[in-house]
Amino acid sequence: MTPSDHLLRRIARVNPTVAFAVALALLLAGLFLPGIVGALLLAVIAAGLGALTFTTWPVQTPITRTVRLVLLALLVVGAVSKAL
Repeated sequence: MTPSDHLLRRIARVNPTVAFAVALALLLAGLFLPGIVGALLLAVIAAGLGALTFTTWPVQTPITRTVRLVLLALLVVGAVSKAL
């Protein structure tokens, strides 16, 4: 079993409602908290989305890949601009 298989199995066990609520709370906190604290929270979300995108890349449709890459880019830009 590869590490990405282990990660995918672990992600599959997460309750979708809880995952959504946690991600939404982190996003809102990252957007509303000032400076580096908000930037770090946005970076945490970007890292999670990047890991999810990387591990599920082979099974995603091209449109899903595009949406995830655009959202990842927006999060990184938001985190960088928040830090500056």
